[in-house]
Amino acid sequence: MNPDYRRTSQSGPVPQVIALRVQYGAMKNYSYLVVDAENHQAVIVDPAWEMETIVQALNAAQSTLQGILITHSHPDHIHLARPLAEEYDCPIWMSKEEIAISGFRAPQLTAIETDVWVVGQMLIEAILTPGHTPGCVCYVIGDNAFTGDVLFAEGCGICPDLVAAHTMFDSLQKLQARLNPYTRIFPGHSYGNPPGQRLGLLLRQNIYLQFADKHSFAAFRLRSGQSKARMFNFS
Repeated sequence: MNPDYRRTSQSGPVPQVIALRVQYGAMKNYSYLVVDAENHQAVIVDPAWEMETIVQALNAAQSTLQGILITHSHPDHIHLARPLAEEYDCPIWMSKEEIAISGFRAPQLTAIETDVWVVGQMLIEAILTPGHTPGCVCYVIGDNAFTGDVLFAEGCGICPDLVAAHTMFDSLQKLQARLNPYTRIFPGHSYGNPPGQRLGLLLRQNIYLQFADKHSFAAFRLRSGQSKARMFNFS
């Protein structure tokens, strides 16, 4: 388990983010437990692979799971969604667009659009950011953005074709317009930098945030000569 991330720029209760590095074989992910410590309520983003790690984190935080936030429906992001929802009797939130294309089903599955809702004292905002998949969502809670495979510290997620690459460019532009430079970015994977980097740093260092138009972005995102491993990650 990685260290906690706490926002200290405002008074009053702030969400606590607990980064959980989980692994299955060669697949390494980050799931995030977001806790309203004052009310002992929590949500989790993209739970996968290690049920015991998640349960131990919930117990250590002395919190009850109130909901599951899914950024997109790839197996490494939804693996434990249904069993956790059954165990804790809580909703699984996923965009209606992603539900339509994913085939994922669960009794607790709840479709969201561009919604804002509250868990405890935590305001959760869903931002539709297609490109990696047609229904990708990023979630903003306080000064924290959970970006799945849309935005990494080092790059962005794979785009399967030209249309998806153009859409990804628009989604990254949307995030830059919506988030302030102090927002901490918590992606689904790390390729060298730990989660929780400030967006302002990514705006200077992430090459995929430097393109001025979708055509040059797509040409670079879909360029030839990338290895399979790098194509299916971020480069």
